Amino acid sequence: MTPLDYFSTLVATVEDDESIPLTEAALALAQDVYPRLDLAAVQSDLDRMAATLSARIAPDASPVQRLRALNAFFFKELGFAGNRNDYYDPDNSYLNRVLERRLGIPISLAVVYMEIGQQVGLPLRGISFPGHFLVKLKIRTGDIFLDPYTGQSLSRDQLEERLGQFFDARGMEVPTDLALIPSIQESSPRDILVRMLRNLKGIYHDRKEFERLLAVQNRLVVLLPGAATERRDRGLVYAQLDCPRAALEDLAHFLAEDPDAPEAEEIRRTIAVLRDAGSRPQS
Repeated sequence: MTPLDYFSTLVATVEDDESIPLTEAALALAQDVYPRLDLAAVQSDLDRMAATLSARIAPDASPVQRLRALNAFFFKELGFAGNRNDYYDPDNSYLNRVLERRLGIPISLAVVYMEIGQQVGLPLRGISFPGHFLVKLKIRTGDIFLDPYTGQSLSRDQLEERLGQFFDARGMEVPTDLALIPSIQESSPRDILVRMLRNLKGIYHDRKEFERLLAVQNRLVVLLPGAATERRDRGLVYAQLDCPRAALEDLAHFLAEDPDAPEAEEIRRTIAVLRDAGSRPQS
């Protein structure tokens, strides 16, 4: 079974998005770059971390007490931190390397943090907050929002300030009600995996590492089979890699799904170029 086939069994054969095993699927992303990666061994490392923490927490500890213990264990004892020196290093998105180096970006740190937290009885959830992934814990008196990059607890005022900065930077009107903002809602495992892959997609696109980019696109197509834009983007990568037949198949699929897309004419021109190149005699 190829790494992509294995990933497909994790994300494409489940009944609903919540049934996707997030940590296992997120770990599997690294197999494209680290083909000899032992996923079971990495999961065992995570389980040992959780067992160490669990042994220190009283059975009757409150959720807030458990959260404090997790924060101290994760950030102080284990030493996890944001990679401020090289934020766009792809290894920040591969959980095996996050665990080895104790460095990551908000979303990869959040996946590790949530896995350990859930094993010690904390129903943590990911929040696809604009620009910076967050973690949420629902308790009886309300919601606690945490920054997995620093471990900082965020108040409503701080959330609104971050949102304001995000929207202001894009010249957009700032929403007045946090509850109406879709991006502050809980993220499913599929949502989280898509965001992780799109982070890698941007990195490898900017670096023009098209082989790596193709591996990322293949996983996005598996995760989002109905997203014609991901088929389009994979087709364009195939074109860069001089795979005209595969490129034509994906680009034609995109046009069939969305013939009036703003970029449709450009895609038709690309198809014509690919067909013309394919019809030329080889020297």
